[in-house]
Amino acid sequence: MADLCYNLHMSTKKGRYGINVKKWCLDHENDLRVMTEGALSDDDRCRILALHEKKLSWLMHERLVHLIVTFITVILVLFAMSLILFLPDTLPFSLPLFLILLVLLFFYIRHYFFLENTVQNWYLLYEEIKGL
Repeated sequence: MADLCYNLHMSTKKGRYGINVKKWCLDHENDLRVMTEGALSDDDRCRILALHEKKLSWLMHERLVHLIVTFITVILVLFAMSLILFLPDTLPFSLPLFLILLVLLFFYIRHYFFLENTVQNWYLLYEEIKGL
């Protein structure tokens, strides 16, 4: 079982420019299903929970970083909007800036939504594995 945990843990391919977080999360959930398919000894359950806790902590860190970046993006969107409203002379600069930041904010919120729901789902998975 320890080999299975290690092999599944190492199965995520490294990318030069980072990883696909959504794929990484789905791969981990699938790996957990494979590892918990039969009867588990207490030692195997502890190893699986330790692996899951480690990946959960990484995902929680990712979520925190995206929350901070999302808030900074909101502040920049509000700043660009205030330029449009209070300094109409800056419209050629502020309107494209506002639109770009608004699109960026949409994608940050969408990704943060995924991270938040995945973390909560992993809490439930932890409880499910612990209670097997």
